[in-house]
Amino acid sequence: MTSVRDRFWIWGHEAGSHTTEEWGVPEPSRITPVEGAFYMGVPNVILVRYGGKPEPPYHQCAVPYRALRSVVWSIVGAGGKTDAADRAHVLDLARELPNMSGVMMDDFFHDKPGEKGFGMLSLDEVRALRRQLVLPDRQLDLWAVIYDRQLTLPLGEHLSLCDKVTQWFWRAAELEHLEQTFDQLEALAPQPAKLLGCYMFDYGERRPMPLDLLEYECETGLKWLREGRIEGMIFLATCICDLDLEAVEWTRRWIAKVGGEKL
Repeated sequence: MTSVRDRFWIWGHEAGSHTTEEWGVPEPSRITPVEGAFYMGVPNVILVRYGGKPEPPYHQCAVPYRALRSVVWSIVGAGGKTDAADRAHVLDLARELPNMSGVMMDDFFHDKPGEKGFGMLSLDEVRALRRQLVLPDRQLDLWAVIYDRQLTLPLGEHLSLCDKVTQWFWRAAELEHLEQTFDQLEALAPQPAKLLGCYMFDYGERRPMPLDLLEYECETGLKWLREGRIEGMIFLATCICDLDLEAVEWTRRWIAKVGGEKL
């Protein structure tokens, strides 16, 4: 039987990815994504390339990920970085990593249209990518990130090509509109499964995450998970899990408390 914990994911970046200068975190981390997952008690990791790390090929650095329940690897990394060579490396890795279940398109959408529309890849490129996700032993899911501010954009066609859509609130204060914003996402993308992204640091304001808003988001997400409205929840990110942040430690305790519940 599936447990709540089985539906929890942690967003993984290489140790030290988030710096004080860039984001205002207290100090650089030393914890790896797999270490972060085990510390938080989460069995699934979404590994997203950040600042060019990890560097391909990924075969050796992916060895520890065999210990996890499920792995999703980015084909569009932080900041929307992607190229054909890196996507090929990720697909090569999938053939060697049997618990890899999908690929993530992070920061995929523009707030204004570019030469390929609102996405980092055109609709035709995404369709071609989907065909490459069919492996001899399984089909990989295509995941995408969408921010609350992007829900009024004409992204329906792109989102209809995704298997899973993850919603994020860039500034913690915007969580006050969580429920109505999620209604918007369901209207914009009725087909894909939905996952709720939970920041453990308020990156939009470069400050610690307010615990009242984090608790509200986590408890609302858990309610939706029980109801079947969402498929899972994602906690971001492993590279702040060893900084002794109050929000991280609260989340760790909360996961331990609710994770064993059966769905």
